[in-house]
Amino acid sequence: MPDCVFCNIPKSELIAESELCFAIYDKFPVAPLHTLIIPKRCMATPFELTPEEQGELFELARQRSIAIATGDPSVGGFNFGANIGEPAGQKIMHVHFHLIPRRAGDLDPPPAKPD
Repeated sequence: MPDCVFCNIPKSELIAESELCFAIYDKFPVAPLHTLIIPKRCMATPFELTPEEQGELFELARQRSIAIATGDPSVGGFNFGANIGEPAGQKIMHVHFHLIPRRAGDLDPPPAKPD
């Protein structure tokens, strides 16, 4: 889609890529190293992902979680998920999963971007 922010990400912003998905750092992170895992095909919800896209998305998230935890030993866990639909907080209608590193003493994550 021509006006979709995720369909127009410059290659220079990618931190990882597979055939069907890519990863970028969130522009409004709720924690350091907050990463977005995004399928290349534009669709609104993860329920539209093909099995191949699902597999690559989860594999890329797994790889990034290892890289993050290895690079920052203070990371003790992750929040991983998607907001699906506007009432659930989805702001960009191109499916994306948040991989949020969590550290001891973290507070609950605030909204990604206040309205």
